[in-house]
Amino acid sequence: MAHANALLSAEGRRRLVERCQSRPIGHVAAERGISRACASKWVNRWRRYGDIGLHDRPSPRIPARTRPRPR
Repeated sequence: MAHANALLSAEGRRRLVERCQSRPIGHVAAERGISRACASKWVNRWRRYGDIGLHDRPSPRIPARTRPRPR
């Protein structure tokens, strides 16, 4: 789930990709108030994975357990 201040939800990402089909990514990104790199990331994920690539992905969780203290 996108956080409360996110500029792009999954639906917003889909609209972004649609607009980038006929216009330069940089122009569309500027209109949406996001960086070109961010827009490119979503367009590239869509190209690689299709619509499923526009959904949030869980971040990897790597446990960093500390050693128990000696008694």
